[in-house]
Amino acid sequence: MIHIRSFIFNLGMWIFTIPFTLIGLLTFPFPPQQRYQFLSLWARSMLWWLRVTCRLSFEVKGRENIPHTPSIILCKHQSAWETLALQLIFPPQVWVMKRNLLLIPFFGWALALTSPIAINRAAGREALKQLVAQGKDRLAKQFWVVVFPEGTRTPPGERGKYHIGGAWLATHTKTQVVPVAHNAGEYWRKNSPLKRPGVIQVSIGKPIQSKDLKPDALNKQVEDWIETEMLKLTK
Repeated sequence: MIHIRSFIFNLGMWIFTIPFTLIGLLTFPFPPQQRYQFLSLWARSMLWWLRVTCRLSFEVKGRENIPHTPSIILCKHQSAWETLALQLIFPPQVWVMKRNLLLIPFFGWALALTSPIAINRAAGREALKQLVAQGKDRLAKQFWVVVFPEGTRTPPGERGKYHIGGAWLATHTKTQVVPVAHNAGEYWRKNSPLKRPGVIQVSIGKPIQSKDLKPDALNKQVEDWIETEMLKLTK
């Protein structure tokens, strides 16, 4: 049954994504916030479709920790699910991502319209300069900035290397950080077409002020919180 439900979800996702993207391209002349409001309907629709077809939903602990001002979200990365759910949980946001993701047909085209911070990781310090410059611009436009510090999806029970980019952006813009942990990888695994039924647990930590902290120290503080919280969420 899991295979059938997952197939129906995946089929419906692609049937919906292609025309939605083509319509979304028409939003190009509109301001970034208005484009985001329309394009985020895709994520909301996919979460509804996921719940209907695969019986996979989620619960959030710590909503009271979400600040009222644009912040930087540093989130555990286990699956594609969190890229959808964060759009429903948090205010309008942009993502820090690999530049080559924008080349993916339909999906990448829609991403390009959401004002992402698309970087070349191999560029080293130049990438960090771009991250800060574009991060300041997005925050000034009232967007939140989402960073997956591990850079790539890690299987449940594993810990990837926490890269410095998100903490670097926070300390150089004096912006608070909101750490997020979740166990989505137990239901929607990397490179797997299967979506298992259940309730994904999301935990939002208290904001961490970046003022007077070095990037390394902030990064370590975020990593410690997320990985400690993951021990509570992992089955």
